[in-house]
Amino acid sequence: MPTYEYHCDACEHNFDEFQSMSEPALKKCPQCKKPKLRRVFGTGAAILFKGSGFYETDYRSDSYKQAAKADQDSGSKSSTSGTAGANGTSSTDSGGKGKKSETKSPKS
Repeated sequence: MPTYEYHCDACEHNFDEFQSMSEPALKKCPQCKKPKLRRVFGTGAAILFKGSGFYETDYRSDSYKQAAKADQDSGSKSSTSGTAGANGTSSTDSGGKGKKSETKSPKS
């Protein structure tokens, strides 16, 4: 339910009213009781999106989605080519000889 802003032309009283969209606009001012009330456009009227989120990519064209998928597929194939060694571990050693690192366990 939205909040509407009202202004009385008789007494210059301004106030906000929380009411359903199907309710008719108020006509009588609650302060001076004269029928000079009018609904004005306030800053409170806005669309509130609730949920996990709305992204600009949710409503992309089919051609954009196909190009993005092709780009993603070609990028994933080139990034997995031959970075692992023979035993499945990668080497970060930049020199010719590799050092074997040892882990010492504490003595009990």
